[in-house]
Amino acid sequence: MERRVQSLVNHIALIGNFLPRKCGLATYTTDTYAALRDRFPDLRVDVYAMDDHPGQYDYPPAVTGTIPEQDRAAYIETARRIEQSGVQAIWLQHEYGIFGGVAGEHILALLDRTTLPLIVTLHTVLEKPDEHQRTVMEGLLRRAARVIVMVDRGREILRRVYGADPRIVVTIPHGVPDRALADPAVFKPRFGWEGRKVVLTFGLLAPGKGIETVIEAMPQIVAQHPDALYVVLGATHPNLVAHEGEKYRDSLKALVRAKAVEESVSFIDAFVEYDELIDYLQAADLYVTPYLNPAQITSGTLSYAVGVGKAVISTPYVHATEILADGHGVLVDFRDSVAFGREISRLLGDDEGRARLSERAYARGRTMIWPRLAERAVAEIAAIISSRPERLGKSGLGGKRLAPDISAVERMSDQTGMFQHAIYSVPDRRHGYCIDDNARALMLMSAVDELAPPVRDRWMTIYASFVQYAWNPDRRRFRNFMNFDRTWCEEEGSEDSNGRALWALGVTARDARERKHRDWASALFADTASLAFALGSPRAQAFAMLGAAAMLEASPGNQLARAILERFPDEHLALLDRVKRPDWQWFEIVLAYDNARLPEAMIRAGLALGRDDLIACGIETLEWIVAMQTGPGGHFRAIGTESFGRAYADPLPFDQQPLEAQATIDACCAAYDATRDTKWIAEGERAYRWFLGGNDLDLPLASGPDGGCFDGLMPTGLNRNQGAESILALQLASCTISRLSKSGVAVAGEGRAVA
Repeated sequence: MERRVQSLVNHIALIGNFLPRKCGLATYTTDTYAALRDRFPDLRVDVYAMDDHPGQYDYPPAVTGTIPEQDRAAYIETARRIEQSGVQAIWLQHEYGIFGGVAGEHILALLDRTTLPLIVTLHTVLEKPDEHQRTVMEGLLRRAARVIVMVDRGREILRRVYGADPRIVVTIPHGVPDRALADPAVFKPRFGWEGRKVVLTFGLLAPGKGIETVIEAMPQIVAQHPDALYVVLGATHPNLVAHEGEKYRDSLKALVRAKAVEESVSFIDAFVEYDELIDYLQAADLYVTPYLNPAQITSGTLSYAVGVGKAVISTPYVHATEILADGHGVLVDFRDSVAFGREISRLLGDDEGRARLSERAYARGRTMIWPRLAERAVAEIAAIISSRPERLGKSGLGGKRLAPDISAVERMSDQTGMFQHAIYSVPDRRHGYCIDDNARALMLMSAVDELAPPVRDRWMTIYASFVQYAWNPDRRRFRNFMNFDRTWCEEEGSEDSNGRALWALGVTARDARERKHRDWASALFADTASLAFALGSPRAQAFAMLGAAAMLEASPGNQLARAILERFPDEHLALLDRVKRPDWQWFEIVLAYDNARLPEAMIRAGLALGRDDLIACGIETLEWIVAMQTGPGGHFRAIGTESFGRAYADPLPFDQQPLEAQATIDACCAAYDATRDTKWIAEGERAYRWFLGGNDLDLPLASGPDGGCFDGLMPTGLNRNQGAESILALQLASCTISRLSKSGVAVAGEGRAVA
């Protein structure tokens, strides 16, 4: 079994706080790392440390990378780094206070952008979470293949409060040091405690630790045991120091003075290293945890005390109730100073009873030593790696090209137009309509060959009517968003939506099967296309260029279309000259959506104007963006939405959207029309296979025989909603790839005839 585990697990990522950051979770993560390396020397563990003060900590070489707590972009960049590192699984140490965003939601941005199996150790399980804490916990549970809790009560809370699947939750106790059971007298001289009966509490100092309870009990204890010494070991919690300095510690010292026990209470204000900490523990006669929170589900200090065999007196918080059950320690009520005084005095006066309790605690601790934790955790990681399901695409749509099918388009449309969004495959009327989608739908009605004339006429008229009604002559702009009740959400739409409307008009004027639709489109183009000259967005300009190029094919003497094509391409050439670098052959310093439309527009403009320089520019930039859209396995990888806006940065893989594949196919078609180079047919086919499962996750985006398409490829699977943009992208892509493939066959046939 051990050999099988080691053969399965050889490289993992570990995320959490890490020393020298001073907190309990940093200690835990560091100890976990050390245990993994000691127990499995061949296991590679990449540590990603959460960083609350970037640049402040001198992290050891074990730390592969840091994640600035409040920098959401850093979480996303770390996801990319982890994904590309070759790790097999991620092990996350989760505590609400260490991640940025509301209730630490930024960590979900990281996890949701990786495809790797996830195991999560929960250091807090809240029984009464607020809405934000619940959202984060439910996000973790959805993403995790295994969840580790340290006590069984955590399993019960996860099932009852969050509906967690009990099959993924395992209990692995907090790790403890592997030390021999020792006589405290051996260690006391090191700390100057000879002749004293030492009661110890350690950990970062904060009000919830209940130190006051024991201080108030000290007069009672000292009356029976004048040699008693209560040692409070630990620095004040850094967050508390940041907000109020040492106010809490000073209040405890004031209480000591008020109780006149200055000689019997000692504060050691230090964050001690691991070995020294264990020495302190072994020098104590009793360990006490007077914590005030009944729901506290984890206490590393309690675990350590049990691990080295201390007789423990504690309040009955969750962790203490479980670990000290069955006579392994003593429980007294919260804030009950009298009970603490009584039980501490009793055990200090009963050497044999204290020794028996110590031996029972030590025996329990042997089941919790760090090597056992490492073994159990790695066994769980091996299980989730070995049970990772086969990707659905292996048995999905294969490479078979889909015939254009408007069934899903019709499903998403009514007498007004095409709805924007869907919940799964059901139209979501709350978001109404937009001209972007209706312009695309209008182009599709001309592109589909096999369509009954009455059906084509009906939908052409509906989508054209939407575009017509969207025109606002007072603003000389198209509106974009319409509510379900047919009221407009704005007086003018975005530049991109206006450019796309002009594109649809040009294509309809050229490709519509009936003259009435061609005439309508030509007339509206003549009325509206001058808006193009006010467009500043390169993509909006590209959309207008595509419309103008189509209009020139429909009407070679159209001066307005020619004026658009004579202006914008040179502006784009200037953009390219300003921002390109040897490794960045692009029009902008960032990548965004619909990227391939920029080179496509240059190629179409070059063909329309007879300008080889524009065609050459389009081909060069298309080759560059195609390379950027190639995954490690040679498959098409759409530029992920998380890539948008990152200056001169390599693209991130997720979230991938159908629009990018469609744009690339159209651009490849333009490149083939310009060059007759069959490599562009191959590139178009490669982009089209993305819809069929030829992608990073081997999952088909096309939903099958109903003409639908899922909204995106996420790191953990499909976004299973089917909105208008995605459906139209698939159907338009199917039309283009059919045309492109037929062109390739025709060329091949010509070649054979010549031969």
